Amino acid sequence: MAFQTYSLFVLSVIMIFFGRVENRLNLLQLQNDIDKLKADFNSSHSDVADGGPIFTERLSSWTERNEKRIILSQIISMYLKMLENTDKSKAHVRNIAEELHTLKESLSDGSKKIEDLNDLTKLQMDDLKIQRKAVNELFSVLQKLGDTSSSHKRKRRQFQRLCKC
Repeated sequence: MAFQTYSLFVLSVIMIFFGRVENRLNLLQLQNDIDKLKADFNSSHSDVADGGPIFTERLSSWTERNEKRIILSQIISMYLKMLENTDKSKAHVRNIAEELHTLKESLSDGSKKIEDLNDLTKLQMDDLKIQRKAVNELFSVLQKLGDTSSSHKRKRRQFQRLCKC
């Protein structure tokens, strides 16, 4: 039961966040398709609630729009991967997969950012050549970090001036 609610919630958030809900009818059709998918997966099984939600809790810690694009891109990829092994002869599976593919295309920049993060984790930081390159870039990286933090402070100060709280 919990998984059913969370699946619909996550998909709704994704669609609303990226303006994919042209009208309520589209979301209602998707809800109907998701209900059929839940039946396919027997998602009312008692073990679904074990350990809590898998996606919705992660969404709450990603607050900025660009951050959300990154995590939502990854979540959509996970749903698409899950649907790869389902019966695509069923209309509801095809409809959900098509909608997810459309959403994924609108998040292509998020996918690229995920690849960048994955590439960073693969860097061999004990390799002397990598270390040399990293040291050469250190000042530039710190400058960018300084630019980022000063722009956040500037935005906060501007908001405080505008706010009459």
